[in-house]
Amino acid sequence: MPKKVVIVGGGFAGLKAARALGNNEDVSVTLIDRRNYHLFQPLLYQVATAGLSPAEISGPIRGILSKYKNVSVFLDNLENVDLTNKKIQVQDRSLEYDYLILACGAKHSYFAHPEWEENAPGLKTLEQATEIRRRLLMAFERAEKETDPEKQKQQLTFVIVGAGPTGVELAGTIGEISRHTLTKDFRHIDPSRTRVILIEAGPRILAAFHPDLSRKAAADLEDLGVQIWTNTRVTDVKSDSVVLGDEVIKAATILWAAGVQPSSINKTLGVPLDRAGRVIIEKDLSLKEHPEVFVLGDQACYLTDKGQALPGLASVAMQQGTHAANQILREIEGKPRLEFKYLDKGQMATIGRRKAIAQISNLKFSGFFAWILWLFIHVYYLIGFKNKVFVIWQWAYAYFTFKRGARLIVDKEWRSKPKPPVS
Repeated sequence: MPKKVVIVGGGFAGLKAARALGNNEDVSVTLIDRRNYHLFQPLLYQVATAGLSPAEISGPIRGILSKYKNVSVFLDNLENVDLTNKKIQVQDRSLEYDYLILACGAKHSYFAHPEWEENAPGLKTLEQATEIRRRLLMAFERAEKETDPEKQKQQLTFVIVGAGPTGVELAGTIGEISRHTLTKDFRHIDPSRTRVILIEAGPRILAAFHPDLSRKAAADLEDLGVQIWTNTRVTDVKSDSVVLGDEVIKAATILWAAGVQPSSINKTLGVPLDRAGRVIIEKDLSLKEHPEVFVLGDQACYLTDKGQALPGLASVAMQQGTHAANQILREIEGKPRLEFKYLDKGQMATIGRRKAIAQISNLKFSGFFAWILWLFIHVYYLIGFKNKVFVIWQWAYAYFTFKRGARLIVDKEWRSKPKPPVS
C-alpha cells in the first residue's frame, strides 16, 4: 500500500518535493495550494513595474505535474493541522497522511501595524504586483492632468520602505523607467523629475551582502536618481504620506518591502517557534516530536552548525524540498535519514540596466558581468520553456528600445455597472 504524502504549498519547496516523489510506486502524493499556479517570485517586481506580464512568471501547477501519475493536485486552503491524528483540515474536508510536508511560505510583516497595508502594498503575490503596477502608472496619469505644482510633485514621488533585494529592485526600476521609458510619453510633465526615495531602518541597504557590494549598489541607485535614507524608521503610513518621526514625506505611491512573517498556520501547530514565528526544525527538516512532518522554506527556521538560520531564498527552499522527499523515500526503503546540508549558491540583486551585484562564497563582483549572470540564472530557473522564451524576448525588447510592454492599468472592477456601496 503506497504511503500517503500530503504537500501543502506549490512554491519552490513544495514543487521540488512533488517532483522528487513523482512516479514512485511507494507513495501517493497530494499537493494542495490555494492558487492553481506556481509563481516565480524573484521576478515579481518586474510585473509590478510593467516589465513582464503575470503569465510569463507563473505556470499552472497541474500542467507542471501532469506527467507524474501518482501526484494529485487540489485547489484548496489549509485551515488546521492535527499532528496527533495525522490529519489536515482544508475548507470542506479532512485528509489523512503518513507524511506531511508544510511549505506554506511567508507574507509581509507590518510590525504590528496591519492597517498600513492598505496604503503601502507589499510584493508577494500576483494580485499585489498588478495593484502596484496600477498605482505606479496611475500616479503618472494623475500628474499629467495636475495643474498645481505641489500636487504634481506629490504624484511623482515614490517611497519604498525597506532596502532588501525587493526594495532595491523596485527603487532601481522605477528610477530607470521614469528617466528612460516614459520620457517621451507625456506632454505636460517631465517623468525624469520623478522622486524615488528608498527608506531603510538599518545603517545600509542590502544588509545581507558584503559592505563593499552594498556601497556599490547604493552608488548605482544614486546614478538612477534614487535617494537613499538609511537609519530612518517609519512611524506611520497614510494614504498620501509617510511619517518618519518628526518628518513627513508627501507621496502618492508608497510600497512596502520591509519585512516578512511566516504562514499563520505556524501558531496553531503547538511546536517551538523562533522570534520571527518560524518553526524550529531538526537537522533532517522534520519536527522533533513528529518526524513524519517536514516544514520547509520561509515557514521554517533551520539552524546551521554555526547557529545561524538559513535565509529565505529560493535556492534554500528548492534544496529542502528535494531533501525532504528523499528522506521519505529512504525511510520507506528502511534506510536511515540523512542530515540536510545546504549548498550555498550565493545571492544576487539587480539594480537596473547593466547593473547588478553578486556574492558567491568569497567571490564578490558587480556591474555588467553580474547583470548577465543574474539574467541567465533567473531564466534558467523559470518554469516552462515558453516562459523562458517570452522573458528573454521581453528583456531583449526592453534593452534595445528602453520600452516596457506590460504597461496596463487593470482595475479589479469587472462589472459595466459597478455595484452600489453598501450603506
